[in-house]
Amino acid sequence: MPRILRRSVNEPLWVDLHSRHASAVPEKAYAWLRDPASLTRRVTQVCSAGFRVQVKYQGWSAALPSETRLLRLGLREACLVREVELLCGDEPQVFARTLMPVSSLRGPARQLSRLRNKPLGKVLFANPHTRRKEVQIARIQPQHRLYRPAVSHLRQQPPELWGRRTLFLYAGNPILVNEIFLPSLVERDCPAGAVFVR
Repeated sequence: MPRILRRSVNEPLWVDLHSRHASAVPEKAYAWLRDPASLTRRVTQVCSAGFRVQVKYQGWSAALPSETRLLRLGLREACLVREVELLCGDEPQVFARTLMPVSSLRGPARQLSRLRNKPLGKVLFANPHTRRKEVQIARIQPQHRLYRPAVSHLRQQPPELWGRRTLFLYAGNPILVNEIFLPSLVERDCPAGAVFVR
């Protein structure tokens, strides 16, 4: 039975990547959602205009209710929240929101708080001990908390977006990465080498 997390009204319904609910995802979006490679690497592969990361926000903040449960945060435990855009030239392809609990930013993981415009994916995937613990997907709609910051640059806003969130263990500590795929990326074919199995 797929694991479905309870959510507040401003959160989407996050479901396991391999659940039966995944059949509702359009094929092009699903190819991106399902790909296990570093998203930074994949976007770089399809971007001929120059890839870069732009930080939109970084600071201490509370996690959303479902994020709190997934990260198993204490009642008052804060997270360092980092929101960025992955751009091809000047066009955003992905909106990413990373949550790093204060308890996770110890030892080698401290460097994650000082990334600036460096891609998080390069750091996570460069460490052979990084582990993916859980991957969930969701349809992101206008009433959801992650929709507005993801589409703020678009004149014509789509009725929905697709996103995934991955719970990583980095240096043994949990890090939650939300990735919202924008229409400019979903319209591109996911590069060869991506795993695509329904």
